[in-house]
This record gives sequence, C-alpha cells and structure tokens, in this order.
Amino acid sequence: MQTVRSLLAEAAPGEPRRDAEILLQHVLGCERSWLAAHDTDPLPREQAARFRALWARRLAGEPVAYLTGRRGFWTLDLSVNADVLIPRPETELLVETALARIPGDAAWDLADLGTGSGAIALALARERPACRVLATDRSAEALTVARANARRHGIGNVDFREGGWWAPLEGLRFDLIVSNPPYVPAADPHLSRGDVRFEPRGALASGPEGLDDLRTIIAGAPARLHPGGTLLLEHGYDQGGAVRALLRAAGFTDVRTWRDLNGHERVSGGRSVASGESQVAR
Repeated sequence: MQTVRSLLAEAAPGEPRRDAEILLQHVLGCERSWLAAHDTDPLPREQAARFRALWARRLAGEPVAYLTGRRGFWTLDLSVNADVLIPRPETELLVETALARIPGDAAWDLADLGTGSGAIALALARERPACRVLATDRSAEALTVARANARRHGIGNVDFREGGWWAPLEGLRFDLIVSNPPYVPAADPHLSRGDVRFEPRGALASGPEGLDDLRTIIAGAPARLHPGGTLLLEHGYDQGGAVRALLRAAGFTDVRTWRDLNGHERVSGGRSVASGESQVAR
C-alpha cells in the first residue's frame, strides 16, 4: 500500500508538484498541512486509484479547477465546471477597481455582463451588500453555475438573467457596469494550448482582433448608465490603447487604464457624460 509521500513522488517526481498536491487533497478531503504531517501514512487503494485517474487527466492538460470543481476568487470558494471560464487572479483587479468607486454604504444598481461562474458579481455583492447586482450571461449552463454559487455563499442581492450583452438590460440603467468579456483574437495560437483548450471558446475569443465584444459593450453602455455612471472592462494586456480609444469615441470621460500586478494594462474604464457636462472626453 502506497503512502502520501510515495504516491506524490511517483506522480510528480520533480518540483513544482503543487497540482498533484491539490488533486490529492481533493481526493482525501484534507488540507495541505495534513499531507505534510501524514506523508508516511498508507493510502487505501481506492483513493490512490482515484488520484491516479485525476492525475492522468491533468497530464493530458485538463485544468485542475475542472478536476476538483473548485476555484478560489476574491474571498469566495467558487464551484466551476467546463460550462464557465475559470476565474483568474488578474480579474480581481476589476473587482478592486469597481469597489474603489462604490461607497461602502451605497445602494447602487450594478451590472456584471457575461458573469460566467458569477465571480465578479458575487464578489461585488458580498463587499457592497446594500447594492443591487444584475448578472447576465448568454449561457443558461453558466447561469446555473452562478446561481448555485450565490446560494452556496448565501448572497441574496444578485439577480441573474439570460441573454447576450445588452438584451437582458432593456429599459434599465445602472450606476456602474463591469464586464470581463471575451477578448482573445480568434486565431490566437494560445487557444489551442494548455488549460485554455478545455474552457468554453465563446468565453475567450472575440473576432480577429479580440475586440468585437468590447466594441459592442462600449457602444451600448451610455444608454444603460445613469448620467455620470461608470463602465469598467477587463481586456488583453496589449488592448489598453484600443479600448481607451473606443471609450472616448463613445463619449466617455475620465478614461483611464489600470495595470495588474505584472505591470500589464488590464482594466480600462470611463464615466458616462453627466447632465450639463461637455461631451469632449478628457
């Protein structure tokens, strides 16, 4: 009968081996500290076999988050599956940027377009409980995941609607709208490599330049924002200039871009023109 140590050494003989540890933690239902404290404990054959099956799938490229059904984002432990994009750490910048603009006691109307697992919407709703959040997605399967995450965390100030970009928001206006839309160029070779191969293509790619969905969102946003409301968008590391130009062309003011922890331009946004304010973008 194998031990924790021998099983991990067999699966991942070199370093790093964090993926193997995460999968073994998942199989055993334990914390990482338990693995270290019990590395010479014998493992039942059933658990060792289950781990090997998961590890084989990981070696074939399947993302750890899909294999465990979990991914941490912000302060939330989210359920994920192949119907939704895996939440990424850099997207937390979008949450941080939005929260910096929402007073702690504000009862604003917020919208998250293309919510996927619900990561952004739920993080905002958790941090600003007086706000009302509308989260949309064109995928019914994704909304099933997002609703389950909201129930799991007891977050009740989020409403979910199915539909593409602006259709679910017909007749509504918001104080702040956020989105992490598809922004990868359709022919980008990275779409056929690594973990990304297993994620929903429609949540990743958007036209030849990766800008098709960003254009649609920016063009429609002024009609869905209150005067002076804010639009914030995640985009590719090399798309900041193009997104700023689109925002200015749509009449947004105070247009700027925020960089992620790697120094890449990652989030851009602007403010809709308030009543009596000049249409000239600053």
